[in-house]
Amino acid sequence: MIDRIKKAAVLGSGVMGSGIAAHLANIGIPVLLLDIVPHEVTDEEKNKGLTLADSEVRNRLSNTSRKKLLKQKPAPLTVKKNLDLIEAGNFDDDMHKLSEVDWIIEVVVENLAIKQKVLALVDRYRKQGSIISSNTSGISVEAMQEGRTEDFKQHFLGTHFFNPPRYLKLLELIPTANTDQKVLTFMKTFGEDTLGKGVVIAKDTPNFIANRIGTYGLLVTVNEMLSGSYSVGEVDSITGPLIGRPKSATFRTLDVVGLDTFAHVADNVYNQVQGQEKDVFEIPQFMREMLDNGWLGSKAGKGFYYKSGKEILELNPQTMEYEPKKKLQAASIEFAKQAKGLQNKLKTLIFSEDRAGKLLQHIILPTLVYSAQLVGEIADDIVAIDRAMKWGFGWELGPFELWDAIGVQEVVTLMETTGLDVPDWVKNMLEKGNEAFYRLENGVQFFYHNGQYRQVEQNQKVINLKTTKAVNGVIKKNSGASLIDIGDDVALLEFHSKSNAIGFDIIQMINYAITEVEKNYKGLVIGNQGKNFCVGANLGMILMEAQDDNYYEIDLVIRQFQQAMMNIKYSQKPVVVAPFAMTLGGGTEICLPASSIQASSETYMGLVEVGVGLIPGGGGNKEYYIKQLNSIPNYTDLDLQAVANKVFETIAMAKVSSSGAEAFELQYLNQRDKISMNSDHLLYDAKQRVLTLYGEGYLPPVREKIPVVGETGYATMLLGAQSMYLSGFISEHDLKIAKKLAHVIAGGSVPYGTKVDEQYLLDLEKEAFLSLVSEAKSQQRMQHMLLKGKPLRN
Repeated sequence: MIDRIKKAAVLGSGVMGSGIAAHLANIGIPVLLLDIVPHEVTDEEKNKGLTLADSEVRNRLSNTSRKKLLKQKPAPLTVKKNLDLIEAGNFDDDMHKLSEVDWIIEVVVENLAIKQKVLALVDRYRKQGSIISSNTSGISVEAMQEGRTEDFKQHFLGTHFFNPPRYLKLLELIPTANTDQKVLTFMKTFGEDTLGKGVVIAKDTPNFIANRIGTYGLLVTVNEMLSGSYSVGEVDSITGPLIGRPKSATFRTLDVVGLDTFAHVADNVYNQVQGQEKDVFEIPQFMREMLDNGWLGSKAGKGFYYKSGKEILELNPQTMEYEPKKKLQAASIEFAKQAKGLQNKLKTLIFSEDRAGKLLQHIILPTLVYSAQLVGEIADDIVAIDRAMKWGFGWELGPFELWDAIGVQEVVTLMETTGLDVPDWVKNMLEKGNEAFYRLENGVQFFYHNGQYRQVEQNQKVINLKTTKAVNGVIKKNSGASLIDIGDDVALLEFHSKSNAIGFDIIQMINYAITEVEKNYKGLVIGNQGKNFCVGANLGMILMEAQDDNYYEIDLVIRQFQQAMMNIKYSQKPVVVAPFAMTLGGGTEICLPASSIQASSETYMGLVEVGVGLIPGGGGNKEYYIKQLNSIPNYTDLDLQAVANKVFETIAMAKVSSSGAEAFELQYLNQRDKISMNSDHLLYDAKQRVLTLYGEGYLPPVREKIPVVGETGYATMLLGAQSMYLSGFISEHDLKIAKKLAHVIAGGSVPYGTKVDEQYLLDLEKEAFLSLVSEAKSQQRMQHMLLKGKPLRN
């Protein structure tokens, strides 16, 4: 068996196959992407004088799919250059190259006979010990391996990626009876640590885990909508974030997935089960009519929703006409919105007897029962089922976690009242005095299994801050942040303000954390496990002070924020920041002065203040400029103007990285920074980075003066902005912001090449920020962002 995957092959270049190839390229693995040879040449190829013998024609399908990766939204590639790692080929000419790869992923059409035919060729050309997997959403993995060699069978398993592979966390591994346990263990570790996935082991049953339960839940919801006379919009208004599900809720999710894809998955189960379960998986007639009409969802421009002009219309399944979108109105919904925490929201809704409560009872309770019935059949335990639903469908709570949150006994009583047949093992659990599926003891989580509680297996690289705080307590906290001991003499500063926005409370905790760590710890991690790392400064607070003409207060905030960033930079102990998701404005300013940045692969970094009529005020201009300078070894061949121009352009255009890898291209990250593919491992990796830096004898940077471009550089930077203004591409206020920004980056009115100290640049930055925040048009932009969530161009 191989011990490392250095090269891979993907057989089948459709949306899923090319997406998997892209994900492998994103982690630096070269990929051979193969597909069938076309049966005829296109008119365009004929005009070029090409025939079926030419490689351009023979590789057309895989080459076309490869090129489409650059245009797809959301982007499958973290950076465009990763496309160079994907080599196009075809099944007829290139199968011999399989002998060069360590992992072969078959992703051809969902047809058992075709898959068996392709896998027979794989068996012929692969090298001994290489791993083979089929990416299938439901075809029997056992059946695929029939007739293959013994070495093939030992190294073969199912790998069910969810689409799109770059973004969806779940990877289901489906071993056969012949799969070597070492292969399964290797692929689980590789899936988690290298691919960055949440891996669950599934049984070889129809649709495996997530699609089996998810499809059931969706069809139960559709049937309840029809029987309860709810509308498409009414269902979606209550089956989204209010109950811990994605914003796309039920029918918007179906539109995104595609009704044809959903129908295929549902039919796969329908054809393999019996009785009442079979009835649930029968697609309703109106959905069959939608399929016949080609109303497949987003890709067809029409599905359960249809956009007419600016209005979103919903489908009436009774009339098959589109009508204005509706929202469900009920007292329990309003009460739930006011309740704190998902658990209280769920309890408020589920035990309500109004239309909202009845709807949720009739869709959630059957899904919980169904999940309990399938324990042991589709997965070994409840943990795999919960994780599959969270990672594959974006549920905040898995079925059994949700059951615990509402109250197991209370839910069972309600189930029996509504005529549902609760599985005996659940009743037995309650009869033994066990009131929940999960227990937390001394920071260790246990789950109920076969009459007893077992410890939940967890990758050692997963740090759960909620559990850590429960065990270790909190060193110090305030309304905006907490300082936590995460072990091995490393502390962590966690933000928990609204949207993790930076205010006085977080600034105070940054300063306290640096002082405490310098005395008692090896280093500090700044990170959290919220939705986003940090969306910037508390814009509402700044606007309110500006509208009250309280510029002294704003001046104080800026000075304190700048000083906190300097404390991070010059801390005697290493400070590693662990950004992920939205890391904007002040969030990026916290990252830039750190000893090192351990970023998630999905980190969207940017200094975006110009979007609200401002410029960075916490030292971001200075630190980004210094970071650019430091990317040039020993300042050799230093073109100071080119550096200033790049910094000016990036900040003026509010460029945001679309990934951690692109943050390197924009140079928000540099050689001292690293990326974690698995977001669950981010804090662990940041902690290890702290320990490494400490072990290397970390010393803070030496305070040095910074060369700037001065007055002549200022004029050069403004040339482009003035041209855009004269051409009508930017407004007069945009030009004013650009002038302020250029003045700061240039280092003010000094000669080219002058070396200035950091405080001088910070003072320029503060002065420009205060000047802009007092402008009426900047305040209008700030207010528009707070109200509408998007920039105003005035």
